Amino acid sequence: MPTQTEVEQALLRSLLKHGGVIKEFGSGQEIVDEIAGEFGLSERQRSAFLETIYRKENRVKKSLLWHRLLFRAADALARNNLVTRPTQTLQLTNKREWLLTEKGFDAALKLCKIPAEAKEFLPTKSFEVQKIVKKLTESRRTEDYDPFDKNKRIVKTTRESALRTRGFRQAVIEAYNCKCAVCGLKISSPDSLSWEVEAAHIVPHRFKGRDDIFNGIALCHIHHWAFDVGWFTLLDDYKIQTSPQLSRLPTDFGSVEGYDFLRTLAKKGKEASLPCSREIRPHQNAVRWHRQNIFHQ
Repeated sequence: MPTQTEVEQALLRSLLKHGGVIKEFGSGQEIVDEIAGEFGLSERQRSAFLETIYRKENRVKKSLLWHRLLFRAADALARNNLVTRPTQTLQLTNKREWLLTEKGFDAALKLCKIPAEAKEFLPTKSFEVQKIVKKLTESRRTEDYDPFDKNKRIVKTTRESALRTRGFRQAVIEAYNCKCAVCGLKISSPDSLSWEVEAAHIVPHRFKGRDDIFNGIALCHIHHWAFDVGWFTLLDDYKIQTSPQLSRLPTDFGSVEGYDFLRTLAKKGKEASLPCSREIRPHQNAVRWHRQNIFHQ
């Protein structure tokens, strides 16, 4: 059997691989066998159990040694504030899972020899970021929503602003189920550490657009660029409107292996694919500003 320290390190690596969360170590959970496979444990080692005799109750309790070792390792990580326990995560996400903290995220990156700077771009969940996600997704939608953050300053990034940025990205990408609202593209990197889709600001960051869900939409890289430069916009009913200047483009512009990523958006009545909950869809005040200030008429 591996040592507890080795299992703790394996758990941190697995948490990073699985986006920051893994389920409890119940019987039949894939993560239990996955980590056992990492250590090359035999079937006998995986199924070995410990008997505890409760004399007063005249009964014997059996517990799998491998499950017990996993739990003790995870519990040690929780005591060191590297993960949150399932009972604590449940209060935040309504799921019983072990969840990385920011401290645990840093430790996992170091173990996997991934530069600390990558933290800003990875979609990995952490307890601190999920608190921001919860706040954003439960924000009250108002008719007079102002998509501008007049107090926003373009200054050196602080820990708080970095967390806010990651919270915005996580909230938007989760709301759109990791898919582009325009073309539906959904794909992750082979190691599952990164999604292709991006959280786009409708009122851009450079105009002090708010980092909240009403000012966000999930777009793939290429449609994010096209939205930011004004090739298309959204109407108040979320139908897609393309710029009339498309007609001036040479026929070989905007085409990839026969697929025209811009002209396909010009189909009459084509709508963006948005979250089922209307409460977290882009606010009309934000898309109206985009039409009037970014979109090329």
